[in-house]
Amino acid sequence: MAQTTLQDTRFRQMPTPDDLIRMSRDLRYHPVRNQNPAVLTKKQIETFNDQGFLKPFRIYTDAEIVAIRREFDAMIDKVMARGDHNYSIISAHLKSGMVHDIINEPRIVAYIGDLLGDDVVGWGAHFFCKLPGDGKIVNWHQDASFWPLSPSKSVSAWLAIDDADKGNACMRFVAGSHHYGHLTYRMSEEAENSVLNQTVDEIGTYGTEVDNELKAGEISLHSDLLLHGSGLNTSDRRRCGLTLRYCAASVRAELDWNREGVIVRGTDPTGHWSDQPRPEVDNV
Repeated sequence: MAQTTLQDTRFRQMPTPDDLIRMSRDLRYHPVRNQNPAVLTKKQIETFNDQGFLKPFRIYTDAEIVAIRREFDAMIDKVMARGDHNYSIISAHLKSGMVHDIINEPRIVAYIGDLLGDDVVGWGAHFFCKLPGDGKIVNWHQDASFWPLSPSKSVSAWLAIDDADKGNACMRFVAGSHHYGHLTYRMSEEAENSVLNQTVDEIGTYGTEVDNELKAGEISLHSDLLLHGSGLNTSDRRRCGLTLRYCAASVRAELDWNREGVIVRGTDPTGHWSDQPRPEVDNV
């Protein structure tokens, strides 16, 4: 099975390795400084700064996540029927009214705001749908390494659409790895069947591996510099998660990535980011 190449179908251009080398990006970890968090505790903010992630937080009730799952089921059936792969639903907040609502969900944005500040942009939403026996892994990587964004002030919320546990290849974190800044990676080999094309090796150098087990309707939060990945799903259960990408409005984006922004909290005083409306028609 060949390595999957993720291509977007909306505004942004996918950066090449040469593009990323050319860009002058600040890929250092910028600790959260918030003495008056609204929903997180000061201890949780200390933990995020130390470990690079927080989990779990219950967002959706059982009934709410069942409704979300049903709508996703219809999406993935449509995508697979036309011959696309199960990891191809990218920029979903621009294609689905449901996902646009999720990226704006106040219960999620409250946590994000405590980590990123008063002015926050949601700029990405990507379903990672690991089907039973699909033969694919997600090699160890840092999100920030792929993104033409600077400085490194982004947080991902990973919403469990299905229960995610060790049995169906939940995501794994390397606690504390975000402190090392941008790490050297190699290009993934085709034989590895990795969803992404970057791989960081010898991850034991950077911290301790932690399983990110979540119940459907819960989220985890992680820094864009935190090493993470997932193995093969050898179970008979699907493991789908929706990654929601947020950054401080002060972050700058190249290659038109700013055009996919949605202002989810506060304002963007510089007008750098678009504020994309809710899609009138779903078109995944």
